[in-house]
Amino acid sequence: MKKQENYLMRSLMFVPAHNQKLLNSSLKRNADVLLLDIEDSVPENDKQLSRDNIKKFVRNPNLNNQLIFPRVNDIESGHLLQDAYQLTIDGIAGFMYPKATKAEDIYFFGKLLETIESEKGYPEGTFKIIPLIETPGAVMNISKICCSSKRVIAVAFGCEDYVTDLRGNHDEFDQSIFFARNMIVNGARACGVIPIDTVHIKVHDLEDLERNLKVSRDLGFEGMLVLNPKELPLVHKYYSPSESEIKWAKDMIELSIEAVDKGKGVAVKENKFIGPPMVKMANEILDKIELISSKS
Repeated sequence: MKKQENYLMRSLMFVPAHNQKLLNSSLKRNADVLLLDIEDSVPENDKQLSRDNIKKFVRNPNLNNQLIFPRVNDIESGHLLQDAYQLTIDGIAGFMYPKATKAEDIYFFGKLLETIESEKGYPEGTFKIIPLIETPGAVMNISKICCSSKRVIAVAFGCEDYVTDLRGNHDEFDQSIFFARNMIVNGARACGVIPIDTVHIKVHDLEDLERNLKVSRDLGFEGMLVLNPKELPLVHKYYSPSESEIKWAKDMIELSIEAVDKGKGVAVKENKFIGPPMVKMANEILDKIELISSKS
């Protein structure tokens, strides 16, 4: 399993890169990651405009510690080479690769980036990859996709294309995507990458978003794809440790230190054993808080 690097990815907000108004507006938002889209939301004739806009955007002094990941076009589109070559520049953290169906897709894209990095003088591995899982086949290949390249730092779920290929239906309780979400979380965690949940398609229903976020976090997701900026406060709330969780984490660390000092392998609190798994979780909570504080 790869060692997971420290990236804050509670929210990954899509911004159509051909739309200058929306690009300007995204500077005022506090999304952790901006997914500057060159793919589905951009008309064919505006692909180069989108690339040019991104090149200007990453030089904007008003960027607020946001990670920039353009969503490139897939290998079948005929646009991938230009997307990758023109946008392997300072200010770009990496790329979201859409329609990833198998490990070979990501391996190929990683090798393409390696070649470009070498030509441009960037250290190997500079540009990271977030595969977007959008088909049942990709769900079944999830662990291989996640482990296909050291560049993969996160993996995201795209539910709309998935449900279409599944010939399923969006029901009230999202049963049609429950299996896929479980698979993606497990595949990601097994390979040490960050699992990112699908967009919330009812963008104006914040009550339903909150219900969905509770499920998402319980499943093990660490962040969510975002379509509308008004979703950000709730998304950040649910993917950030609560005050009670922070207190619990500090108590766990304190008790574990006491146990070590007394020569014990475990501590006991309120008749419950506190062993290594709980201490590990506590450390992860405190690390997350430190990461959030560093962004502020």
